Order: sequence, then structure tokens, then C-alpha cells
Amino acid sequence: MTEPENLSRALQRIRPDVRAMHAYVVQPAGGMLKMDAMENPFELPAHLQAALGARLGALALNRYPGERLEDLKRALMDYAGAPAGSAIVLGNGSDELISLLALACAQAGEGRRAKLLAPMPGFVMYPMSAQLQGLDFVNVSLDADFALDEAAMLAAIAEHRPAITYLAYPNNPTATLWDEAVVQRVIDAAGAQGGIVVMDEAYQPFASRSWIARMHAEPERNAHVLLMRTLSKFGLAGVRLGYLIGPSALVQEIDKVRPPYNVSVLNCEAALFALEHAEVFAAQAAELVAARGELVAALRRMPGVLKVWDSEANMVLIRVSDSAAAHAAMKARGVLVKNVAALHPLLAQCLRLTVGSTADNALMLAALEASI
Repeated sequence: MTEPENLSRALQRIRPDVRAMHAYVVQPAGGMLKMDAMENPFELPAHLQAALGARLGALALNRYPGERLEDLKRALMDYAGAPAGSAIVLGNGSDELISLLALACAQAGEGRRAKLLAPMPGFVMYPMSAQLQGLDFVNVSLDADFALDEAAMLAAIAEHRPAITYLAYPNNPTATLWDEAVVQRVIDAAGAQGGIVVMDEAYQPFASRSWIARMHAEPERNAHVLLMRTLSKFGLAGVRLGYLIGPSALVQEIDKVRPPYNVSVLNCEAALFALEHAEVFAAQAAELVAARGELVAALRRMPGVLKVWDSEANMVLIRVSDSAAAHAAMKARGVLVKNVAALHPLLAQCLRLTVGSTADNALMLAALEASI
């Protein structure tokens, strides 16, 4: 059917690069075991569901979000152990914060567009935010073991002088927690060029360390560092709440481009409720870390799994002989995982598996073994 002429003309108003993009697609998961998105598999206990429901039901939904957001900011700063002199900005998930950072830094410098640098393979929102906000994206490949290539990172920073450098700690999709000394030298190099470094700690609940310790130990050396986290992996993926902590002067500038009322009263109150019961979510994270160890061991015993990488997150990266065929066969058996092979040459024939409950992991392992 031919498009109406006025629709065709209207479509031409959309940026050509946007029209050439593919939308982010979430796989349909009805009736499936969903092991593709690193979600917490545990629901709230029934008594906490009832208590949360009562609190949400009593909210003034007819009013814009107000002072309660300040309570949430203080609670998150306390939970994270923010250094003295820090401030915080909230986002509708960390995805929004990534967009806000790009928007705040999207200006030409020295006759060139601003640049955003990140090691790859990494989170797809880094290059996407750069494209949409008008920054040039600089891709620095990890080495074959998914460690930071320090020499390549330092050379790229010296050449491109990026406005923003992202370091995912741990990284997605590799679940790698990079060498602390190497990371600090990269941070130093970015700071020497006048750049901002964002430590993306989306998977912090499952990692053995956090960069917040370095921010406390050497505040001046890390004065250009922003720590970004999300409550999605904490256990609240449906709440959509991200936060960015860093030196007050820097955070206040980022906050200027934040849309007003970007965090709803429902999101705010649900997050506050969860932080009041942080011990419940900490126990869930500990259970998932234990399950991760069992999952990695089982994968390393499984014939047909060619490689299993160590993990510091709630995901495990593996290599098989044919990731597309294995992915399709697992889906046919009712188990969704992520085929990441097309994301980067280093991920050839790789699948990313979410770490779930012991029961979910057993079902996923059975489907994988029957599919490779």
C-alpha cells in the first residue's frame, strides 16, 4: 500500500540516522523461562507485597513528585556510602542518565564534535546515546580475554580527548571486573585530558568490589569520576530507578538537563521501601552469587561448551560451536537466553546467560545441553 504523500513528507523530517536505526527490541517472553535480561528471579515476600501495596495506594497520585524525592536521594547516598562533598541525580533507570550525560556534554571542542569513549564489547546504550545526542563514539576493543587493553585505552584518550569515558564495573556482556590499578591509570589519563569518567556499576550487588572505595581513598585523584548505579539489578527492574553520584559541582551541572519530575511518586516510594528492606535484597544477591558459582562449574563440565568466562555479575558468558542454533533450540524448549555473537567480533559464537535461582538454572542447563 502506498504511503500518503503527507506522511512521506513528514517522515523526511526524522533524522536520516534515526530512520536508519533499529529500535531496541525486547524478545516476547510469554510462557518462557526468561534468562536473557539479568533480572532478579525472586519476588517480594507476601507480607512485604502487602505493605508496599498499602503505601503505594495511599500516595497522592494527583500531585507532582515533591520532597519525598529528597528523602530518596539521602537514602541512596547513605546506602552507597557516598563520599563527603558528593551529590546525586536520579534517572528513570540508568539509561536516562546515560542520555543526560551525553546531552550535557554534546558540544564541539577545538573545531570538533565532543567524543564519548568506551571499551567494547560493552553496553549498547553508550554508542547509542552518543549518536542520538551528537557526539562521536570512540570504540576501544578489549583484549581476547575481555580485559582492558591499557595501552590502547591510553592512546585513544590521548588522541581523542573524550568528554566522557565509560568504564562498566563489572562489564556487560562479559561480566568482567577489570584490574583496579589499570582502571585507575585510565581514569588518571582521562582526567589529565579534562574528561569525565563514568563508572557504571549496574551489577554492583554481585561484584567483589566497588569503585566507591577508591573515591573515598583518593578523592582528588577521582574528582572527575561519576558513579552510576541502578536498582534494576538490586531487584527492582520494573521500578526504573537509576542514580548518579559524584562531586557536587559536577553533578549539579548534569542535573540541569534532567527533565522535571522524571521519577514518579510510585517509583520513588517503591525505591524507598526497598531500601528500608535492603537486607532482603542483599540475601537474594548472596543466593544468586552462590548459584552463579554452581552454574559456572556445571557449564565447565558440559560437553559442547567451548569456553566459560569468570563472572562478577548475575550473568555468565559462554562460547559454543553455533550460538544461533543453540539460541533457537533453547527458545524452542521454552528458555530465552541472549545470543550476543553479532554485537562484536570478540563475541563470536557467544551466549549470555542470566544467573537465576537454582531451579531456573537447572532448567536452563538442561535446555542448553539438549541444544548444543
